[in-house]
Amino acid sequence: MRHIQFLVPVIGLLFLSLSFTAAAQIFTSNDARFSLETIADGLEHPWSLAFLPGGSILVTERAGRLRVIQNGSLLPKAIEGLPTPAVTGQGGLFDIVLHPGFKSNRTLFLSYAQRSNEGMTTRVARAIYEEGKLKDVKVIFEALPRSGGSRHFGGRMVFDTSGYLYISVGDRGEMDRAQDTRDDAGGVHRITVNGMPAPGNPGLDDPGTNNTLFTWGNRNIQGMTNHPETGVIWTHEHGPRGGDEINILAAGTNYGWPKITYGIDYSGFPITQDTEKEGMAQPLHYWDPSIAPSGMAFYTGSEFPLWRGSLFVGALKLRKLVRLEIQNGQVIEEEDLLTSLNERIRDVRSGPNGALWLLTDSPQGKVYRVVPIQ
Repeated sequence: MRHIQFLVPVIGLLFLSLSFTAAAQIFTSNDARFSLETIADGLEHPWSLAFLPGGSILVTERAGRLRVIQNGSLLPKAIEGLPTPAVTGQGGLFDIVLHPGFKSNRTLFLSYAQRSNEGMTTRVARAIYEEGKLKDVKVIFEALPRSGGSRHFGGRMVFDTSGYLYISVGDRGEMDRAQDTRDDAGGVHRITVNGMPAPGNPGLDDPGTNNTLFTWGNRNIQGMTNHPETGVIWTHEHGPRGGDEINILAAGTNYGWPKITYGIDYSGFPITQDTEKEGMAQPLHYWDPSIAPSGMAFYTGSEFPLWRGSLFVGALKLRKLVRLEIQNGQVIEEEDLLTSLNERIRDVRSGPNGALWLLTDSPQGKVYRVVPIQ
């Protein structure tokens, strides 16, 4: 009897272990098999993440907190010293990017929605990160004019290879603003790290164009990334009902919204009869119906060799991860991944050591690492 009593808990533990292993979901791509490792959960609508030298990760929560993942665990205390965002509608704390020289200067940049008596807008602040706190916080960009709406803030940022910062600003739900080059809404802005217009901006030689504007005719960009070989900035933006777009940014380009679009109004009526017009760029790729894209990254790692060079896009509305195979600057294949996960994918990053990382958008959002299965 004593031997039997000893074996029962051992068998029970073995069964528990086997059950846990069997519960790990395996996902299949045309070119890979993989699972998801949960690195952190319980985040309130996480929006963006940045990888620090040494292995820690910074994660923004739209509710207005900046969190730290250290040694694989989410620290309970949020970072102190953040500017206060306006957390309403689609507003809140958005993107975080590190200065190209972060290792030596500890400088980072945050985008967020901000409210004053004149309305709401998209702001960018620069700060020094030291010892779990932000110091010397300074606003370096503010989109004007403000408006009363609480949607289409844009808020994605990326540095180019020359060290200039690109900032997306949505049309703020007032579509015609995207065609007004004296209005900061509905475009991409390019600035120096001190907030000055970057050299070569179109508006520096055109009094009819704001001097930080780089492109316009953009509805609401929430995906920006550098091409790993050319360094050129690629973006995607939300369409209305249909017409989500991927574009390659070029200075002084009008991307057409709302004069041209492959989508229709939420009412079901056309916004325009035109999908193309002279002087307005065509998208590299578009979705109809809309997937509500958010987050975007080229995969450059080694964990998934057959994915190298693919462009990954998160989808909020259709709750999936999209892999686009790119060849000679064109999309030649589209593959839907994680459709059974039923999670809104807010951000996608190609991280250190060849890993692909995801953020899910929910009141109990997660940070996932994509893990290869041999």
